Amino acid sequence: MIELQPNEKTPLYEQLYAALADEIRTGQRAPGTPLPGRRTMAAQQGVSVNTVDTAYQMLAAEGLAEPRPRSGFYVQKTYGMLHSRARRTAPPAPPSAAEPAPLYDLSTGSVDTALFPARSWGRIQKELLYQRPELLQRGETQGDAPLRAQIAAYLSSYRGVECTPEQIVVGAGIEYLLGCLAHLFAGGMAAIENPGYSRTRTVLQNSGIPCTLVDIDREGLPADALEESGANLCYLTPSHHFPTGVTMPAPRRAQLLAWAAAKPGRYILEDDYDSEFRFDTRPLPSLQGMAGPDGPVVYLTTFSKSLAPGIRIACMVLPQSLLGRYRRDFATYANTVSRFEQQTLCEFMAGGYFTRHLARMRLAYKRRMEAFAAALRAALPGVELDGVHSGLHFLLTLPGAGGEKAMVAAAAEQGVRLRGLSEYYLARPELCQADTVVAGYSALREEDVEAVAAALARAWLCAPGNG
Repeated sequence: MIELQPNEKTPLYEQLYAALADEIRTGQRAPGTPLPGRRTMAAQQGVSVNTVDTAYQMLAAEGLAEPRPRSGFYVQKTYGMLHSRARRTAPPAPPSAAEPAPLYDLSTGSVDTALFPARSWGRIQKELLYQRPELLQRGETQGDAPLRAQIAAYLSSYRGVECTPEQIVVGAGIEYLLGCLAHLFAGGMAAIENPGYSRTRTVLQNSGIPCTLVDIDREGLPADALEESGANLCYLTPSHHFPTGVTMPAPRRAQLLAWAAAKPGRYILEDDYDSEFRFDTRPLPSLQGMAGPDGPVVYLTTFSKSLAPGIRIACMVLPQSLLGRYRRDFATYANTVSRFEQQTLCEFMAGGYFTRHLARMRLAYKRRMEAFAAALRAALPGVELDGVHSGLHFLLTLPGAGGEKAMVAAAAEQGVRLRGLSEYYLARPELCQADTVVAGYSALREEDVEAVAAALARAWLCAPGNG
Protein backbone atom coordinates (compact mmCIF):
# COMPACT_ATOMS: atom_id res chain seq x y z
CA MET A 1 0.00 0.00 0.00
CA ILE A 2 1.27 3.47 -0.87
CA GLU A 3 1.93 5.66 2.16
CA LEU A 4 0.32 9.08 1.79
CA GLN A 5 0.94 11.90 4.25
CA PRO A 6 -2.24 14.04 4.63
CA ASN A 7 -0.41 16.68 6.68
CA GLU A 8 2.34 17.27 4.15
CA LYS A 9 2.41 20.49 2.08
CA THR A 10 2.39 18.38 -1.11
CA PRO A 11 -1.22 17.68 -2.20
CA LEU A 12 -2.41 14.10 -1.90
CA TYR A 13 -2.91 13.73 -5.66
CA GLU A 14 0.73 14.72 -6.24
CA GLN A 15 1.93 12.22 -3.61
CA LEU A 16 -0.11 9.44 -5.19
CA TYR A 17 1.05 10.38 -8.69
CA ALA A 18 4.73 10.46 -7.62
CA ALA A 19 4.50 7.08 -5.89
CA LEU A 20 2.80 5.39 -8.85
CA ALA A 21 5.19 7.01 -11.34
CA ASP A 22 8.16 5.66 -9.36
CA GLU A 23 6.66 2.15 -9.31
CA ILE A 24 6.10 2.26 -13.06
CA ARG A 25 9.58 3.57 -13.89
CA THR A 26 11.30 1.00 -11.66
CA GLY A 27 9.30 -1.87 -13.14
CA GLN A 28 7.29 -2.68 -9.99
CA ARG A 29 4.20 -2.29 -12.16
CA ALA A 30 4.68 -4.14 -15.43
CA PRO A 31 3.71 -2.59 -18.80
CA GLY A 32 0.22 -3.59 -19.88
CA THR A 33 -1.08 -4.31 -16.37
CA PRO A 34 -4.11 -2.36 -15.16
CA LEU A 35 -3.98 0.18 -12.37
CA PRO A 36 -6.57 -0.38 -9.63
CA GLY A 37 -9.97 1.12 -10.39
CA ARG A 38 -10.42 4.67 -9.17
CA ARG A 39 -12.92 3.73 -6.49
CA THR A 40 -10.80 0.77 -5.38
CA MET A 41 -7.67 2.91 -5.12
CA ALA A 42 -9.62 5.65 -3.31
CA ALA A 43 -10.89 3.12 -0.75
CA GLN A 44 -7.40 1.62 -0.29
CA GLN A 45 -5.78 5.01 0.27
CA GLY A 46 -8.62 6.70 2.14
CA VAL A 47 -8.84 9.56 -0.36
CA SER A 48 -11.50 10.88 -2.73
CA VAL A 49 -12.12 9.43 -6.18
CA ASN A 50 -11.25 12.86 -7.64
CA THR A 51 -7.82 12.68 -5.97
CA VAL A 52 -7.17 9.32 -7.62
CA ASP A 53 -8.56 10.51 -10.96
CA THR A 54 -6.24 13.54 -10.95
CA ALA A 55 -3.20 11.36 -10.20
CA TYR A 56 -4.16 8.92 -12.99
CA GLN A 57 -4.72 11.77 -15.46
CA MET A 58 -1.24 13.12 -14.63
CA LEU A 59 0.24 9.68 -15.31
CA ALA A 60 -1.60 9.60 -18.63
CA ALA A 61 -0.39 13.11 -19.54
CA GLU A 62 3.21 11.97 -18.95
CA GLY A 63 2.75 8.82 -20.99
CA LEU A 64 3.14 6.47 -18.02
CA ALA A 65 -0.44 5.21 -18.17
CA GLU A 66 -2.99 4.79 -20.92
CA PRO A 67 -6.74 5.39 -20.39
CA ARG A 68 -8.92 2.83 -22.14
CA PRO A 69 -12.65 3.50 -22.51
CA ARG A 70 -14.80 1.39 -20.19
CA SER A 71 -11.70 -0.44 -19.00
CA GLY A 72 -9.61 1.90 -16.85
CA PHE A 73 -5.93 2.91 -16.89
CA TYR A 74 -3.10 0.59 -17.99
CA VAL A 75 0.62 0.89 -17.35
CA GLN A 76 2.61 2.04 -20.39
CA LYS A 77 6.17 1.17 -21.29
CA THR A 78 8.64 3.59 -19.70
CA TYR A 79 10.80 5.94 -21.69
CA GLY A 80 13.86 3.76 -21.32
CA MET A 81 12.05 0.80 -22.86
CA LEU A 82 10.68 2.84 -25.70
CA HIS A 83 13.93 4.36 -26.83
CA SER A 84 15.88 1.24 -27.69
CA ARG A 85 18.64 1.27 -30.27
CA ALA A 86 16.62 -0.97 -32.57
CA ARG A 87 13.69 1.44 -32.51
CA ARG A 88 15.94 4.42 -33.26
CA THR A 89 17.44 2.72 -36.29
CA ALA A 90 14.22 1.23 -37.65
CA PRO A 91 13.01 2.81 -40.89
CA PRO A 92 9.99 5.06 -40.57
CA ALA A 93 6.60 3.52 -41.26
CA PRO A 94 5.11 4.42 -44.63
CA PRO A 95 2.57 7.23 -44.43
CA SER A 96 -1.02 6.05 -44.20
CA ALA A 97 -3.42 6.97 -46.95
CA ALA A 98 -5.25 10.22 -46.33
CA GLU A 99 -8.92 9.94 -45.46
CA PRO A 100 -11.16 10.92 -48.35
CA ALA A 101 -12.94 14.22 -47.83
CA PRO A 102 -16.55 13.69 -46.73
CA LEU A 103 -19.43 14.80 -48.91
CA TYR A 104 -21.00 16.52 -45.92
CA ASP A 105 -19.12 17.79 -42.87
CA LEU A 106 -21.12 18.01 -39.64
CA SER A 107 -18.12 18.67 -37.40
CA THR A 108 -18.18 21.59 -34.98
CA GLY A 109 -14.94 23.40 -35.78
CA SER A 110 -15.89 25.05 -39.06
CA VAL A 111 -17.92 28.09 -40.09
CA ASP A 112 -19.71 29.06 -43.26
CA THR A 113 -17.04 31.08 -45.06
CA ALA A 114 -19.67 32.45 -47.43
CA LEU A 115 -21.01 34.52 -44.53
CA PHE A 116 -17.68 36.24 -43.91
CA PRO A 117 -17.94 40.01 -44.63
CA ALA A 118 -15.07 39.92 -47.12
CA ARG A 119 -15.92 43.17 -48.92
CA SER A 120 -16.10 45.46 -45.89
CA TRP A 121 -13.30 43.68 -44.03
CA GLY A 122 -11.00 43.83 -47.07
CA ARG A 123 -11.78 47.50 -47.75
CA ILE A 124 -10.97 48.50 -44.16
CA GLN A 125 -7.76 46.50 -44.15
CA LYS A 126 -6.64 47.93 -47.49
CA GLU A 127 -7.22 51.50 -46.28
CA LEU A 128 -5.24 50.82 -43.12
CA LEU A 129 -2.36 49.34 -45.09
CA TYR A 130 -1.94 52.53 -47.10
CA GLN A 131 -2.97 55.14 -44.53
CA ARG A 132 -1.56 53.80 -41.24
CA PRO A 133 2.11 52.89 -41.76
CA GLU A 134 2.67 53.18 -37.99
CA LEU A 135 0.86 49.86 -37.66
CA LEU A 136 4.03 48.24 -38.97
CA GLN A 137 5.61 49.10 -35.61
CA ARG A 138 5.28 47.04 -32.46
CA GLY A 139 2.12 47.71 -30.47
CA GLU A 140 1.01 47.40 -26.86
CA THR A 141 1.45 44.11 -25.02
CA GLN A 142 -2.24 43.84 -24.10
CA GLY A 143 -3.40 44.86 -27.58
CA ASP A 144 -3.99 48.26 -29.14
CA ALA A 145 -5.97 50.57 -26.86
CA PRO A 146 -8.64 51.56 -29.45
CA LEU A 147 -9.53 47.90 -30.06
CA ARG A 148 -9.71 47.18 -26.34
CA ALA A 149 -12.06 50.13 -25.93
CA GLN A 150 -14.35 48.79 -28.66
CA ILE A 151 -14.32 45.30 -27.13
CA ALA A 152 -15.10 46.68 -23.67
CA ALA A 153 -18.09 48.62 -25.02
CA TYR A 154 -19.38 45.59 -26.93
CA LEU A 155 -19.01 43.20 -23.97
CA SER A 156 -20.76 45.68 -21.70
CA SER A 157 -23.72 46.13 -24.05
CA TYR A 158 -24.23 42.54 -25.16
CA ARG A 159 -22.79 40.33 -22.40
CA GLY A 160 -23.12 42.45 -19.25
CA VAL A 161 -19.36 42.37 -18.65
CA GLU A 162 -18.15 45.06 -16.23
CA CYS A 163 -14.64 46.12 -17.13
CA THR A 164 -12.44 48.92 -18.38
CA PRO A 165 -10.31 48.64 -21.53
CA GLU A 166 -7.28 48.38 -19.25
CA GLN A 167 -8.50 44.98 -18.00
CA ILE A 168 -8.66 43.46 -21.49
CA VAL A 169 -5.85 41.36 -22.98
CA VAL A 170 -5.99 40.54 -26.70
CA GLY A 171 -4.27 37.37 -27.90
CA ALA A 172 -4.07 34.92 -30.80
CA GLY A 173 -6.65 32.40 -29.64
CA ILE A 174 -7.98 31.03 -26.37
CA GLU A 175 -5.10 28.53 -26.16
CA TYR A 176 -2.52 31.32 -25.97
CA LEU A 177 -4.51 33.17 -23.31
CA LEU A 178 -4.90 29.98 -21.25
CA GLY A 179 -1.13 29.60 -21.36
CA CYS A 180 -0.78 33.10 -19.91
CA LEU A 181 -3.29 32.30 -17.18
CA ALA A 182 -1.47 29.08 -16.33
CA HIS A 183 1.59 31.19 -15.53
CA LEU A 184 -0.47 33.47 -13.28
CA PHE A 185 -1.99 30.47 -11.50
CA ALA A 186 1.17 28.38 -11.17
CA GLY A 187 0.83 25.84 -8.37
CA GLY A 188 -2.94 25.62 -8.71
CA MET A 189 -5.24 22.88 -9.93
CA ALA A 190 -8.13 23.31 -12.36
CA ALA A 191 -11.50 21.59 -12.43
CA ILE A 192 -12.69 20.89 -15.98
CA GLU A 193 -16.22 20.05 -17.12
CA ASN A 194 -16.84 16.43 -18.14
CA PRO A 195 -17.86 16.03 -20.93
CA GLY A 196 -16.01 18.99 -22.35
CA TYR A 197 -13.39 20.41 -24.64
CA SER A 198 -10.26 18.24 -24.42
CA ARG A 199 -7.99 20.94 -25.83
CA THR A 200 -8.53 23.08 -22.73
CA ARG A 201 -7.25 20.35 -20.43
CA THR A 202 -4.32 19.67 -22.75
CA VAL A 203 -3.27 23.33 -22.81
CA LEU A 204 -3.53 23.75 -19.04
CA GLN A 205 -1.68 20.52 -18.27
CA ASN A 206 1.02 21.27 -20.83
CA SER A 207 1.41 24.62 -19.08
CA GLY A 208 1.88 23.04 -15.66
CA ILE A 209 -1.67 23.16 -14.29
CA PRO A 210 -2.95 19.69 -13.28
CA CYS A 211 -6.63 19.16 -14.07
CA THR A 212 -9.37 17.19 -12.40
CA LEU A 213 -12.64 16.31 -14.10
CA VAL A 214 -16.08 17.11 -12.67
CA ASP A 215 -19.21 15.56 -14.19
CA ILE A 216 -21.86 18.06 -15.21
CA ASP A 217 -25.62 17.63 -14.72
CA ARG A 218 -28.62 19.21 -16.44
CA GLU A 219 -27.69 22.62 -15.00
CA GLY A 220 -23.96 22.49 -15.66
CA LEU A 221 -21.13 21.92 -13.20
CA PRO A 222 -22.37 21.29 -9.62
CA ALA A 223 -20.90 23.47 -6.89
CA ASP A 224 -20.76 20.65 -4.32
CA ALA A 225 -18.76 18.42 -6.68
CA LEU A 226 -16.44 21.34 -7.40
CA GLU A 227 -15.87 21.79 -3.65
CA GLU A 228 -15.03 18.10 -3.28
CA SER A 229 -12.55 18.22 -6.17
CA GLY A 230 -10.01 20.25 -4.22
CA ALA A 231 -9.39 22.54 -7.20
CA ASN A 232 -8.83 26.27 -6.80
CA LEU A 233 -9.58 27.02 -10.46
CA CYS A 234 -12.68 26.14 -12.44
CA TYR A 235 -13.02 26.28 -16.22
CA LEU A 236 -16.65 26.74 -17.32
CA THR A 237 -18.73 27.29 -20.45
CA PRO A 238 -21.90 28.51 -18.67
CA SER A 239 -23.66 30.26 -21.55
CA HIS A 240 -23.55 27.26 -23.89
CA HIS A 241 -21.82 24.17 -22.59
CA PHE A 242 -19.83 22.25 -25.17
CA PRO A 243 -20.95 19.77 -26.38
CA THR A 244 -24.27 19.28 -24.54
CA GLY A 245 -25.59 22.83 -25.09
CA VAL A 246 -26.66 23.19 -21.43
CA THR A 247 -27.24 26.80 -20.33
CA MET A 248 -26.38 27.29 -16.67
CA PRO A 249 -29.30 28.89 -14.76
CA ALA A 250 -28.85 31.88 -12.46
CA PRO A 251 -29.09 29.94 -9.14
CA ARG A 252 -26.28 27.57 -10.17
CA ARG A 253 -24.19 30.55 -11.27
CA ALA A 254 -24.67 32.14 -7.87
CA GLN A 255 -23.56 28.91 -6.16
CA LEU A 256 -20.35 28.80 -8.19
CA LEU A 257 -19.60 32.44 -7.48
CA ALA A 258 -20.09 31.70 -3.78
CA TRP A 259 -17.60 28.83 -4.11
CA ALA A 260 -15.04 31.16 -5.69
CA ALA A 261 -15.55 33.84 -3.03
CA ALA A 262 -15.29 31.40 -0.12
CA LYS A 263 -11.48 31.15 -0.17
CA PRO A 264 -8.68 33.43 -1.41
CA GLY A 265 -7.00 32.25 -4.59
CA ARG A 266 -10.07 30.66 -6.13
CA TYR A 267 -11.00 31.79 -9.63
CA ILE A 268 -13.52 30.86 -12.31
CA LEU A 269 -12.32 30.87 -15.93
CA GLU A 270 -15.49 31.72 -17.88
CA ASP A 271 -15.31 30.75 -21.54
CA ASP A 272 -18.30 32.50 -23.15
CA TYR A 273 -18.46 29.90 -25.90
CA ASP A 274 -21.05 30.47 -28.65
CA SER A 275 -22.90 33.14 -26.66
CA GLU A 276 -23.44 35.15 -29.88
CA PHE A 277 -25.74 32.49 -31.31
CA ARG A 278 -28.92 32.12 -29.30
CA PHE A 279 -32.10 31.91 -31.31
CA ASP A 280 -34.92 31.93 -28.76
CA THR A 281 -34.04 34.41 -26.01
CA ARG A 282 -31.14 36.66 -25.10
CA PRO A 283 -28.48 34.79 -23.10
CA LEU A 284 -28.06 35.34 -19.37
CA PRO A 285 -25.48 37.99 -18.45
CA SER A 286 -21.95 36.74 -17.97
CA LEU A 287 -20.66 35.37 -14.68
CA GLN A 288 -18.08 38.15 -14.77
CA GLY A 289 -20.88 40.72 -14.82
CA MET A 290 -22.52 39.06 -11.83
CA ALA A 291 -19.21 39.06 -9.92
CA GLY A 292 -18.17 42.64 -10.78
CA PRO A 293 -14.95 44.12 -12.20
CA ASP A 294 -12.77 42.74 -9.41
CA GLY A 295 -14.66 39.54 -8.75
CA PRO A 296 -12.98 36.10 -8.91
CA VAL A 297 -13.80 35.57 -12.60
CA VAL A 298 -11.57 35.69 -15.68
CA TYR A 299 -13.76 36.16 -18.75
CA LEU A 300 -12.61 34.68 -22.09
CA THR A 301 -14.13 34.98 -25.54
CA THR A 302 -13.06 34.63 -29.14
CA PHE A 303 -14.03 35.99 -32.55
CA SER A 304 -13.42 32.63 -34.25
CA LYS A 305 -17.12 31.79 -34.70
CA SER A 306 -18.42 35.33 -35.21
CA LEU A 307 -15.78 36.07 -37.89
CA ALA A 308 -13.60 33.06 -38.80
CA PRO A 309 -11.26 30.59 -37.04
CA GLY A 310 -8.37 31.72 -39.25
CA ILE A 311 -8.57 35.26 -37.83
CA ARG A 312 -6.83 34.46 -34.59
CA ILE A 313 -8.31 37.11 -32.30
CA ALA A 314 -9.47 36.33 -28.78
CA CYS A 315 -9.46 38.27 -25.54
CA MET A 316 -9.71 37.88 -21.80
CA VAL A 317 -10.86 40.24 -19.06
CA LEU A 318 -8.65 40.09 -15.98
CA PRO A 319 -9.90 41.14 -12.55
CA GLN A 320 -7.97 44.00 -11.00
CA SER A 321 -6.38 41.58 -8.54
CA LEU A 322 -4.51 39.85 -11.39
CA LEU A 323 -3.85 42.80 -13.67
CA GLY A 324 -0.72 44.10 -11.90
CA ARG A 325 0.87 40.66 -11.89
CA TYR A 326 0.11 40.17 -15.58
CA ARG A 327 1.64 43.52 -16.53
CA ARG A 328 4.76 42.84 -14.50
CA ASP A 329 5.36 39.32 -15.80
CA PHE A 330 4.43 39.94 -19.45
CA ALA A 331 5.76 43.48 -19.88
CA THR A 332 8.39 42.46 -22.43
CA TYR A 333 6.07 40.23 -24.48
CA ALA A 334 4.93 41.34 -27.93
CA ASN A 335 1.24 41.00 -28.67
CA THR A 336 0.53 37.88 -30.73
CA VAL A 337 -2.10 39.42 -33.05
CA SER A 338 -1.09 41.48 -36.10
CA ARG A 339 -1.78 45.18 -35.56
CA PHE A 340 -3.42 45.36 -38.98
CA GLU A 341 -5.87 42.63 -37.90
CA GLN A 342 -6.42 44.40 -34.59
CA GLN A 343 -7.16 47.75 -36.22
CA THR A 344 -9.32 46.17 -38.92
CA LEU A 345 -11.50 44.63 -36.21
CA CYS A 346 -11.47 47.93 -34.33
CA GLU A 347 -12.77 49.86 -37.34
CA PHE A 348 -15.19 47.05 -38.16
CA MET A 349 -16.71 47.36 -34.69
CA ALA A 350 -16.60 51.15 -34.51
CA GLY A 351 -18.41 51.50 -37.84
CA GLY A 352 -21.28 49.28 -36.71
CA TYR A 353 -20.37 46.54 -39.19
CA PHE A 354 -19.81 43.93 -36.51
CA THR A 355 -23.26 44.11 -34.88
CA ARG A 356 -24.96 44.09 -38.31
CA HIS A 357 -22.79 41.14 -39.36
CA LEU A 358 -23.80 39.20 -36.22
CA ALA A 359 -27.48 39.92 -36.88
CA ARG A 360 -27.15 38.53 -40.41
CA MET A 361 -25.31 35.44 -39.15
CA ARG A 362 -27.92 34.73 -36.48
CA LEU A 363 -30.68 34.93 -39.06
CA ALA A 364 -28.83 32.71 -41.53
CA TYR A 365 -27.88 30.09 -38.96
CA LYS A 366 -31.35 30.07 -37.40
CA ARG A 367 -32.91 29.45 -40.80
CA ARG A 368 -30.41 26.66 -41.47
CA MET A 369 -30.97 25.07 -38.05
CA GLU A 370 -34.73 25.06 -38.50
CA ALA A 371 -34.49 23.55 -41.99
CA PHE A 372 -31.99 20.90 -40.88
CA ALA A 373 -34.00 19.98 -37.77
CA ALA A 374 -37.20 19.69 -39.83
CA ALA A 375 -35.48 17.51 -42.45
CA LEU A 376 -34.04 15.20 -39.78
CA ARG A 377 -37.38 14.81 -38.01
CA ALA A 378 -39.05 13.95 -41.31
CA ALA A 379 -36.36 11.47 -42.39
CA LEU A 380 -35.66 9.82 -39.01
CA PRO A 381 -38.83 8.79 -37.13
CA GLY A 382 -38.28 8.90 -33.38
CA VAL A 383 -35.21 11.14 -33.57
CA GLU A 384 -34.55 13.43 -30.59
CA LEU A 385 -32.76 16.77 -31.06
CA ASP A 386 -31.41 18.57 -28.00
CA GLY A 387 -29.87 22.04 -27.84
CA VAL A 388 -31.26 23.34 -31.13
CA HIS A 389 -31.96 26.86 -29.88
CA SER A 390 -28.40 27.97 -29.19
CA GLY A 391 -24.93 27.49 -30.63
CA LEU A 392 -24.07 26.00 -33.99
CA HIS A 393 -24.58 22.31 -33.21
CA PHE A 394 -27.04 20.07 -31.42
CA LEU A 395 -27.21 16.55 -30.01
CA LEU A 396 -28.97 13.98 -32.16
CA THR A 397 -30.29 10.84 -30.46
CA LEU A 398 -31.86 7.96 -32.37
CA PRO A 399 -32.97 5.28 -29.87
CA GLY A 400 -32.25 1.78 -31.06
CA ALA A 401 -29.74 2.85 -33.70
CA GLY A 402 -27.16 0.35 -32.44
CA GLY A 403 -24.82 2.67 -30.55
CA GLU A 404 -22.95 5.80 -31.48
CA LYS A 405 -19.89 4.03 -32.90
CA ALA A 406 -22.06 2.17 -35.36
CA MET A 407 -23.91 5.41 -36.12
CA VAL A 408 -20.68 7.31 -36.83
CA ALA A 409 -19.29 4.49 -39.00
CA ALA A 410 -22.52 4.08 -40.97
CA ALA A 411 -22.75 7.84 -41.52
CA ALA A 412 -19.17 7.89 -42.81
CA GLU A 413 -20.05 5.21 -45.36
CA GLN A 414 -22.72 7.57 -46.66
CA GLY A 415 -20.22 10.47 -46.87
CA VAL A 416 -21.28 12.25 -43.67
CA ARG A 417 -18.69 13.21 -41.06
CA LEU A 418 -19.80 13.66 -37.47
CA ARG A 419 -18.65 12.62 -33.99
CA GLY A 420 -20.16 10.57 -31.20
CA LEU A 421 -21.01 12.25 -27.91
CA SER A 422 -18.78 9.91 -25.88
CA GLU A 423 -15.70 11.26 -27.70
CA TYR A 424 -16.08 14.40 -25.57
CA TYR A 425 -16.12 12.51 -22.29
CA LEU A 426 -12.64 12.99 -20.89
CA ALA A 427 -13.42 10.31 -18.29
CA ARG A 428 -16.29 8.00 -17.35
CA PRO A 429 -17.73 7.59 -20.88
CA GLU A 430 -20.23 5.14 -19.39
CA LEU A 431 -22.20 8.23 -18.31
CA CYS A 432 -22.78 9.19 -21.94
CA GLN A 433 -26.30 9.16 -23.33
CA ALA A 434 -26.72 6.20 -25.66
CA ASP A 435 -27.21 6.42 -29.44
CA THR A 436 -26.20 10.10 -29.49
CA VAL A 437 -24.01 12.03 -31.93
CA VAL A 438 -22.98 15.68 -32.18
CA ALA A 439 -24.28 17.33 -35.35
CA GLY A 440 -22.75 20.67 -36.33
CA TYR A 441 -24.43 22.63 -39.09
CA SER A 442 -22.31 25.79 -39.34
CA ALA A 443 -20.53 24.58 -42.50
CA LEU A 444 -23.56 22.83 -43.97
CA ARG A 445 -24.86 24.45 -47.15
CA GLU A 446 -28.59 25.08 -47.16
CA GLU A 447 -29.00 23.31 -50.47
CA ASP A 448 -27.49 20.15 -48.91
CA VAL A 449 -29.83 19.94 -45.91
CA GLU A 450 -32.28 17.46 -47.46
CA ALA A 451 -29.46 15.36 -48.93
CA VAL A 452 -27.73 15.04 -45.56
CA ALA A 453 -30.95 13.98 -43.84
CA ALA A 454 -31.54 11.38 -46.57
CA ALA A 455 -27.96 10.09 -46.25
CA LEU A 456 -28.35 9.66 -42.49
CA ALA A 457 -31.65 7.86 -43.02
CA ARG A 458 -29.90 5.41 -45.37
CA ALA A 459 -27.12 4.97 -42.84
CA TRP A 460 -29.23 4.42 -39.74
CA LEU A 461 -32.60 3.10 -40.86
CA CYS A 462 -31.38 0.71 -43.51
CA ALA A 463 -28.67 -0.85 -41.36
CA PRO A 464 -29.04 -4.53 -40.33
CA GLY A 465 -31.35 -4.81 -37.37
CA ASN A 466 -33.21 -1.60 -38.14
CA GLY A 467 -35.50 -3.02 -40.74
